[in-house]
Amino acid sequence: MSPLRIVTWNINSVRLRLPLLADLVRDLAPDVICLQETKCPDEFFPHEGLEALGFPYRAAKGMKGYNGVAVLSRVPFQIRSSDPDWCARGDCRHLSVDLDVPGGLELHDFYVPAGGDIPDREANPKFAHKLDFIAEATAWSRQRGPAKRAVLVGDLNIAPLEDDVWSHRQMVKVISHTPVEVEALTGWQQAGGWEDAIRHLVPPPQKVYTWWSYRARDWAAADRGRRLDHVWVSNDLLGRLSGHHIHKPARGWTQASDHVPVLVELAL
Repeated sequence: MSPLRIVTWNINSVRLRLPLLADLVRDLAPDVICLQETKCPDEFFPHEGLEALGFPYRAAKGMKGYNGVAVLSRVPFQIRSSDPDWCARGDCRHLSVDLDVPGGLELHDFYVPAGGDIPDREANPKFAHKLDFIAEATAWSRQRGPAKRAVLVGDLNIAPLEDDVWSHRQMVKVISHTPVEVEALTGWQQAGGWEDAIRHLVPPPQKVYTWWSYRARDWAAADRGRRLDHVWVSNDLLGRLSGHHIHKPARGWTQASDHVPVLVELAL
């Protein structure tokens, strides 16, 4: 069997950027695509367009205007129905499935809250929500025990390592790279026994970015990126990682998302 190719991408509106999914499929030939920030109620999800791209198996959990996650697959899957309602908000930030591949594979697609602009729990309810969400995910992972035959992907909205941002010194007080966020994300990862697939394949000090701000006049020239999009695998799959790709050209596509697709290959 060829390696299973899984892509995660914060698409920033699935209906607006549906044509870009055709470019992604052409360039990366994924078997599974996990989307975040689909910004689309389930009744308006573009199933026909995605069927035409060769993804007969689809699941979406969406709402109007913001948030939303979806899984598109060339291989059959079953939706896992036991996902928590994170922070009791019903805000469509997590979708999980069991992929029908040899040995089975549990796949989780997450969209963690961004957290606003002020890194202070008391002054910024959005930041408090982000930390509470990660605390709940950590407790959930600890209760479940070490992950097995599992992959967790998504826009986790935190760049944990110094080499995951363009300047650690200038970013350390900026939301997505503050010590309290890094500690929280690391705790979640450890609680579930997850391994950072991208950093296993591309260890520091090499820089890795998956997001470049819309605010930059010339994002490529400035190259002030952050690694906000992640792929975690259970320890038993670490030796199965056979490749990866950060699709930086996607940031230059017409009407691009500010995130780019991240691909990993698993030799199952």
